[in-house]
Amino acid sequence: MLKDFFSLLFPSVCAACGNTMTKNEYAICTLCSYSLPKTNFHLNSNNPVAKSLYGRGTVEAATAFLYFNKSGKVQNLMHQLKYKGNTAIGEEIGRQYGKILAQHNGFNTVDCIVPVPLHRKKHQQRGYNQSAYFAKGLAASMDKTVVSDTLCRKHYSDSQTNKTRMQRWENVKDIFELTPTANLCHQHILLVDDVLTTGATLEACINALQKEQNVKVSVATMAYAAQL
Repeated sequence: MLKDFFSLLFPSVCAACGNTMTKNEYAICTLCSYSLPKTNFHLNSNNPVAKSLYGRGTVEAATAFLYFNKSGKVQNLMHQLKYKGNTAIGEEIGRQYGKILAQHNGFNTVDCIVPVPLHRKKHQQRGYNQSAYFAKGLAASMDKTVVSDTLCRKHYSDSQTNKTRMQRWENVKDIFELTPTANLCHQHILLVDDVLTTGATLEACINALQKEQNVKVSVATMAYAAQL
């Protein structure tokens, strides 16, 4: 009753459309969840995410949940998640996509989920890692473990926004490394991030992860930006 009382005074609103949600909705209303532009890339092994990583490290499977379009609902969601502290968005998108991936042979064999890490300085500034919340939601639906202490960003780098493809690659080249306590031998890892643009960040992470013995890597992102 107390929860219902407070919901009357401070109603929850959908992060995508701004409309008031019902008590059974979380972060994103049912209408927006249904209408968000889904890629269905997990159904096609030769999808744009997989193609963007060809020749840049061995990847078992690759996918993204949503299409990212400027000034659209997905951009609004990513902005609130990344810069406004609305971490519930990452969890909810992860839960929704995790239910789908758990039924797909290319992804239901992963052993653990590894979010792309932030540099310590960036983490302190923002207060959280948005990709870790996506990983948390995926793990809840897929019944997997999130491993956040095995990969680290050893150098602070500028934002990738407004950089060219080559500048993005140079910006993240060789900046990731395994931690001394990493123990991923013989594991199938699901590497996750927020938005895939050029794939430079994921490439750098994949190269670091595959320094472990017999590691398999698959990739999933919240969104895919065809052109930025």
